[in-house]
Amino acid sequence: MILSDIHGNCNALKKILESVQLTDINGIIILGDIIDYGARSNEVISLLSEIPKEYIIVNIFGNHEEAILMNNFDRFSSLRGIQSAQYTSSILTKESREYLEKMSSSGKAEFSLAGRSCLAVHGSLNDCFWKSIDPEEVEGYYMDYDYVFSGHSHIPHAFYKFYSNDDQKYRNKKRTLFINPGSVGQPRNHNPNASFAVLNIFTEAVKLMNVRYDIEEEQNYFTREIDEFYKVRLERGI
Repeated sequence: MILSDIHGNCNALKKILESVQLTDINGIIILGDIIDYGARSNEVISLLSEIPKEYIIVNIFGNHEEAILMNNFDRFSSLRGIQSAQYTSSILTKESREYLEKMSSSGKAEFSLAGRSCLAVHGSLNDCFWKSIDPEEVEGYYMDYDYVFSGHSHIPHAFYKFYSNDDQKYRNKKRTLFINPGSVGQPRNHNPNASFAVLNIFTEAVKLMNVRYDIEEEQNYFTREIDEFYKVRLERGI
C-alpha cells in the first residue's frame, strides 16, 4: 500500500486503514507530508504510530516535514501556507516531533522490493521536496530503478517509461514503472475522496484507489488559525 500527502486529515487516513486489512498486504510505503494544512497532525501521527513497524517499508520527509522540522518556511508560495506551517509547528506534541525525527529526512530512499530496484521520493530527483514528477515530461535520471514511488503533486498517476539501452534481450529497452498514489488528505484531482494506491508485486498490477470519508466532520476540527481555503477545498478535491 502506498500513501502520500495525508496532511493532518485523520478521518481520511482512518478510512483507508479500515478499507485495507494489514494481513492482505506485504508493507506500506509512506511518501511524506503526513502533517500540516489539515487540523489534526498529531492525531495522524498517533494513528500511524499504531501500525506495526514491520509493515513500514519506507517513511520519508515531505516538504512540510522538512520545513517545519528545520524551521524554514521560505519556499512556501503563499502567506497562508507559511501561517499554516507555523501553526502546525506550534501544536506538535513532543511525541509527534519524536516520530517525525525518525523519518528519512532526505525526502528519498532507495530499497529493494521483490527483487526490484526501487526509489521512493516525495517530489522528484530534480528537487526531492518541491518539484513533482510530471508524467508528460519526466525529468531526472530514473533508468536505474524498476519502480519509482512519488507524491507531492496530490494527483495520482501510474505509467511506464521505456529508456533506451544495450540490452538486446529486452529489445534495447529498460522499463521503469512510476506510481503516485495521490493525496490521502488533500486531493487535487477534482475527486474529494481519500486517495491511495496498491501495487501487486507479483502481477505488477497497480490500483489507484479512493475511499469516501466524512469530510464535514473533518472540517469541524479546523480552527481560525488555519486559513479557510484549506478547509473548503476538501469538498471538491482541488
